[in-house]
Amino acid sequence: MPAGGPRPLKLPFDPIEQAARTWRETFGPSSAMAAVTSIMRAHQILIAQLDGLLRPYDLTFARYEALVLLTFSRTGALPLSKIGERLMVHPTSVTNTVDRLERAGLVRRMRNPKDGRGVLAEITDQGREVVRRATADLMDAGFCMGMYEDDELGDMFDLLRTLRVSAGDFSE
Repeated sequence: MPAGGPRPLKLPFDPIEQAARTWRETFGPSSAMAAVTSIMRAHQILIAQLDGLLRPYDLTFARYEALVLLTFSRTGALPLSKIGERLMVHPTSVTNTVDRLERAGLVRRMRNPKDGRGVLAEITDQGREVVRRATADLMDAGFCMGMYEDDELGDMFDLLRTLRVSAGDFSE
């Protein structure tokens, strides 16, 4: 487990499986509850592990995602509203993320030259170097998903994509 990951619980049983049995006896079918609870726990584990890998760069996974998004943009700069849309986060979260990245010298804010009113976040050369190094670490760690084979990861993506489509994230 990467440095900074969650402390292993080392329980003698699976508490989600136990909760599912109790749920079934008390309320009825438990498959959806068990799946949701497992996804939420997996999220906690992954965020802790990924943030642990990114800590040497003074990044969280959320800030890393913003830097990567800027790296992927044609000009290295995007409006804050576009960052929020692409990362699927609230505008306040984008502002906080860009504030932290700017203080670290990884991005700079600038007026949108197209309209003079909007604000763009632009990745700096230092930000590009941090993305390069952090990405190498994440790739070496298999994004903390090394216990799965490629086909399993593809199946997982497909299953969760169905949920995202159903929620209206995008249309197929």
